[in-house]
Amino acid sequence: MSDSSSKSVQSTSPKGLEGVIALYTEICDIDGQKGELIYRGYDIDDLAHHCSFEETAYLLWNGALPTAQELDRLKRMLVSERILPPMVQEVLAMTPEDANPMAVLRTAVSALSLFDSEADEMSAQTNYKKAIRLTARIPTILAAFDRRRRGLEPIPPLRDGSTAQNFLYMLHGEMPGEASERTFDACLVLHAEHGLNASTFTGRVIGATLSDIYSSISGAIGALKGPLHGGANLKVMEMLTEIDRAGADPREWVLEKLNNKERIMGFGHRVYKTLDPRAAILREMTHALSLERGSTKWYDMSIAIMEVVEKEKGLYPNVDFFSASVYGTLDIPMDLFTPIFALSRITGWTAHLMEQWSDNRLIRPRAAYSGTKGLKTGRG
Repeated sequence: MSDSSSKSVQSTSPKGLEGVIALYTEICDIDGQKGELIYRGYDIDDLAHHCSFEETAYLLWNGALPTAQELDRLKRMLVSERILPPMVQEVLAMTPEDANPMAVLRTAVSALSLFDSEADEMSAQTNYKKAIRLTARIPTILAAFDRRRRGLEPIPPLRDGSTAQNFLYMLHGEMPGEASERTFDACLVLHAEHGLNASTFTGRVIGATLSDIYSSISGAIGALKGPLHGGANLKVMEMLTEIDRAGADPREWVLEKLNNKERIMGFGHRVYKTLDPRAAILREMTHALSLERGSTKWYDMSIAIMEVVEKEKGLYPNVDFFSASVYGTLDIPMDLFTPIFALSRITGWTAHLMEQWSDNRLIRPRAAYSGTKGLKTGRG
């Protein structure tokens, strides 16, 4: 291909497929200009303030909010599936203490398929049950891994209670306070779904081959593991920790970084051109959580940083900015921040897979060749 043809192809092919419509979905809509996020027709602000993670999961999977009876049945199904197969517990017991938690989660989810007699069944009913199974067991995997690496025995999951309450209990060995449970539950709602992001697209591409749900979710976890997708809230917490250890004034610290043309983590978003609506919700909830936990340190630092960056750069915080201070206030280890993203996003991933399988077509885009043509070996 000539240089001019190559440049023409590259100029008409959006880098990273930015702006390209790959498929139609009824699950999620994002208006980056207005700062709107909608799950199945419901604004995220309404859901985060008035619906639980379990109600949101039902909505994503079924297209409507549950009745009281439907919600009760879903909660009972989630509770009944929380316990891990013994062999998966053994896999976690053999995991090195310094293993990457996302790699551990990917491996454990893949291992779950070996002990699920319905793993390769592809009916809508069995895939729905497997979506519930994965949503129930990922919190158990993460809590068990973290306790084992700290030399502690895993705590069996609760036989009742919310996903948020159960995870925090299994992680810390004590029941969370009301604000802790409510704020963490809201975090799960806010991270449950976000359109055709890298991990969701990865999962749908795998699912479109009619591979099983465990393979698709393992691939989605692999995509989320990449630092350009998951992990932004980890970087925010590392920034807050650095400021705290240095005993620095957060405003002066940020101003110095900005003067040196350095990036401040947790601001701006590839989709949103205004305030990330999820960030506004978490900012409101984080203060009550901080008061319950007896320390507003991370919250106060976050507000100070936010005010400086907005004033100096006109940038707004994204959801990762305030979720970092929430998880830090809840004493959650920093390297679990991205796995917790998966703990929530499993609902969105599985909703997309079920939508894909309802009218499946293999996802097979083409690549425009931009290399050389007409070469000869000179051997014949």
